[in-house]
Amino acid sequence: MPFVVNGELIEESEIRKEASLLRPQFEQVMTDLDPVEAERQLWEWSRENVIEKALLRQEALRSGVAVTEEEILHAIQAMRPYETAEAGEDTEAGSDSFKRDVETQIRVERLLAKVAENAKKPDKKAVTDFYRKHREEFLTPETIQAAHIVKHVNEDASEEAAREGIEEAERRLSAGEDFAAVADSISDCPGLGGDLGVFARGSMVEEFDDAVFALQPGQNSPIFRTVFGFHIARLIARHPEGIRPLSEVREQIEQHLYEEARREEMERYVDALKEKADIRKAAAAG
Repeated sequence: MPFVVNGELIEESEIRKEASLLRPQFEQVMTDLDPVEAERQLWEWSRENVIEKALLRQEALRSGVAVTEEEILHAIQAMRPYETAEAGEDTEAGSDSFKRDVETQIRVERLLAKVAENAKKPDKKAVTDFYRKHREEFLTPETIQAAHIVKHVNEDASEEAAREGIEEAERRLSAGEDFAAVADSISDCPGLGGDLGVFARGSMVEEFDDAVFALQPGQNSPIFRTVFGFHIARLIARHPEGIRPLSEVREQIEQHLYEEARREEMERYVDALKEKADIRKAAAAG
């Protein structure tokens, strides 16, 4: 059913379009609802979204903030093709209707950005309290830093050639040569002394994990095989599972709480617009 928001007629087709956009996400999170109730809820949410969009659009147009032609064209150019296609037939960059829609959207974004500026950044107590209540969210798995020497087996390198190359690397390591130097001179993945950086179990193929996670820091593995070829690995360091300290995650928490505060400011603003708005069902035609 169509309705009127502060004198602006909102057609039922707009609610239907909003419901179509929301449906995929809605169906993922509302799997336990009765189908009839789920459909009613979807249409209720869609109606509320359309009302909120109309109120923000009206307020943004009243704001009188200037938007230049250059800004409009830049916004259009930044859109992906499917985003502009959703607007309907008037999607050409030169279309007055489409350009007005883009201008309005810019105004709405600026309005919300200004509203969000009222959000306060979290203080130290808020950050500490969040950390204490959500410590498990900052649990990190065991990680290691490792290096390797690899000789690939593929269409360009036979099993025999790869085996010969990795055995040469093993002989040089046994003779006391530096692992990084051997890796850079023999490995099919030279550079950085074969250093693979820090990673958790499951980041590599199973055969690699089994070989490397069994080592102690400073220890080299025997030759082992994976789908890629032959390897020798060296464990550089091991970092046990644990909760990351507050000092490491403070900025992450601050940003999360600040974004949450910004969302709450925008929600309060929209609620205030709805509170004073004149929203009613459209009178029946005829």
